[in-house]
Amino acid sequence: MVNRLALAPVGAVVLSLLAVGLAPAVAADHHERRATSAIANASWSTRAQWRTGELKGLRVQAGSLVHQAPRLGKLHGRSYQVGSWTSPWSAPGFGLTQLIPTWEAVAEGDSAVTVQVRGQAADGALSSWDSMAEWTLDNPRLPRRSLSSQTDDLARVSVDTWQAATPLTQWQVRVRLYRNAATRPVVRLDRVGAMASALVPRGSTPTSSPGPAAGTVLDVPTFSQMTHSGHYPQWGGGGEAWCSPTSTAMVLAYYGLQPGPFPEITAGHADPQVDHTARLVYDHAYAGTGNWAFNTAYASTLTTGDTYVTRLPDLRAAEDFIGAGVPLVASVAFGRGQLTGAPISASNGHLLVIVGFEADGDVVVNDPAGSGNSAVRRVYDRDEFEDIWVNASGGVVYVINR
Repeated sequence: MVNRLALAPVGAVVLSLLAVGLAPAVAADHHERRATSAIANASWSTRAQWRTGELKGLRVQAGSLVHQAPRLGKLHGRSYQVGSWTSPWSAPGFGLTQLIPTWEAVAEGDSAVTVQVRGQAADGALSSWDSMAEWTLDNPRLPRRSLSSQTDDLARVSVDTWQAATPLTQWQVRVRLYRNAATRPVVRLDRVGAMASALVPRGSTPTSSPGPAAGTVLDVPTFSQMTHSGHYPQWGGGGEAWCSPTSTAMVLAYYGLQPGPFPEITAGHADPQVDHTARLVYDHAYAGTGNWAFNTAYASTLTTGDTYVTRLPDLRAAEDFIGAGVPLVASVAFGRGQLTGAPISASNGHLLVIVGFEADGDVVVNDPAGSGNSAVRRVYDRDEFEDIWVNASGGVVYVINR
């Protein structure tokens, strides 16, 4: 970023630019890290910001969007009251190749939030409006799902990420709020935004130097995904499939959130909040719990601070969050021998929690792949970790503020 991403709210419309990169699923050889790219975050969450967009059937109430004289519409053949908000165009200042939208919303009972994006190329060509998500918290009539089969000549949807075929100069997001016309449950949009990235080929980048958070370790509880192996096949089956909800549950537990009880979870399950989280982040189209935006959207229903997905260039940027008391869920991937001390030999996609740093700058994590809770806390070499994090996802993290 020109200024590093704000540790507190994501309120400004354009937050920042960042040097970062992206790589294939499995990290490459040591020291061969992505060359710099750019990233810009845009977000809307205040009365003044909502009014820069187009409101239809919605109004601003206490800083959030709620229904006002909504029209009738259909979703999966059923009638709902619906209102929409369309953002102004956001120009990141570079040609974006990826966009990851995130949102904070309340959707009680028979209600839903849908999220669409579109972009524009330098020659003025417009993409279609592509649907990213139909999100509900706990609505059996409308299971939450991504919509990843769409493609046009400018971009395509891949679960939680919108990928441009050629660089685009600006983008928009459109959100619709649906509610049952008879019961009129609460459905509300508190924030929506997206991270735009411009990705470049692999380059060579030195390991970051330790900063002021060296020697700081946050007391984040340890949960193992492996102790849930075989749990609830309808939500992914636990074990190797649950790294993301287990990581999200650890951060929420650190804040003292998600205390239970969890009546839908079989009595006697250890750490039932992990099973509960998996249920409420499960993507019924993708058939998995690793949808980045679904994890932050669920976390936002329990927090008062902003929750979102972004990228960081290196561990020095992550230290700013640790110093502010904010653990980070990080997306990594690695081949055999690329992460010394890891509980699994390789992974082409894994989530874990950065909880702090040793005095020498090595990274302290809660790695949910540990065989049990006592095997989750790990210390990884700073150089190795930056390679398998920046190369795998461009430094993707979930930021969950209390």
